[in-house]
Amino acid sequence: MLELTLSKQMGSIFSVLCLGSHCDDIEIGCGGTILTLIKNNRNIVFHWVIFSSDQQRKQEANESANVFLKNAKKRKIVFKNFRNSFFPFVGVEIKEYFEKLKRQFSPDLIFTHYRNDLHQDHRLISELTWNTFRNHLILEYEIPKYDGDLGSPNFFVPLEGSICRKKIQYILDSYKSQEKKKWFDQDTFLAILRLRGMESNAADRYAEAFYCRKIVLG
Repeated sequence: MLELTLSKQMGSIFSVLCLGSHCDDIEIGCGGTILTLIKNNRNIVFHWVIFSSDQQRKQEANESANVFLKNAKKRKIVFKNFRNSFFPFVGVEIKEYFEKLKRQFSPDLIFTHYRNDLHQDHRLISELTWNTFRNHLILEYEIPKYDGDLGSPNFFVPLEGSICRKKIQYILDSYKSQEKKKWFDQDTFLAILRLRGMESNAADRYAEAFYCRKIVLG
């Protein structure tokens, strides 16, 4: 299997934009990859945007983001207050924010939602990501859930077992309000990591998977 690495010249800043509709989306979808990027890159900066939250969830998400990004060179965590589950109906306001975001931050890599995710909020954020950032590397992450919308991803990031355990523990420790949800547990998070690890023949058995619509090798 062909392996690619994300690298820049020595001393250059590598910038990453993380987009999540809801407070735990980014960590569930690409938390292990984020921890791996930070481990392997000293000069990495993050712009982390969550589009919907209430007071309790915001506090949890802020704690979680700061734990995941604690070793990054620089981080900016932004919370918006768009109405949960109503994103398509306030699309104009969200689009206006994307245009503002484009002027503020020019990332090397963008993490966003999967285009065919069955949650309407997720799909809109994915669509606006592609509408707004036209010349960037965009990876769409997946989130396991009741809807059963997992697909066949084409981009894999192998993870060390220690990174997987750290990702899961950070999520469970931060999001206490989600403990009563039957799917929100270690078994679910580890299962998808193991499945994608098997599909990508990952050395340490685990991986996160993404959908990459367009990539230029040069």
